[in-house]
Amino acid sequence: MLASRTGVAVSAIRFYEDRGLLRSWRTDGNQRRFLRSDIRRISFILIAQKLGLGLDEIEGQLANLPAGRSPSLGDWQKVSRSMRVAIDEKIELLSRARNQLDHCIGCGCVSLPRCQTMNREDRLGTVGAGPRLVLK
Repeated sequence: MLASRTGVAVSAIRFYEDRGLLRSWRTDGNQRRFLRSDIRRISFILIAQKLGLGLDEIEGQLANLPAGRSPSLGDWQKVSRSMRVAIDEKIELLSRARNQLDHCIGCGCVSLPRCQTMNREDRLGTVGAGPRLVLK
């Protein structure tokens, strides 16, 4: 039921359960059962993954939710507030990358002798390696 409701494969649900992101209990017939709120937990996992969070980060956030009962609105808001800084940082990085794609990919330039557009005389090389205009 959880797999069909969330669109997540049973194997992924088992994986999430093994990682401690979900908790089930067994019926007398040895079938796994989940709380109704686990639909939200899986939705959170899917959204967080799309945002680029790793499973360790997701696990850390879900650990802030109560075990054995459905999280309240306040519980979810606490998780949301704790994620805002990381999400805002990702939005800023994505915006810088999008804006640089038209010109150059943040100047870790492959043709330094010819690049006069964004990084004359490789002045960004003194700041550090890699795409300095994007990864500040």
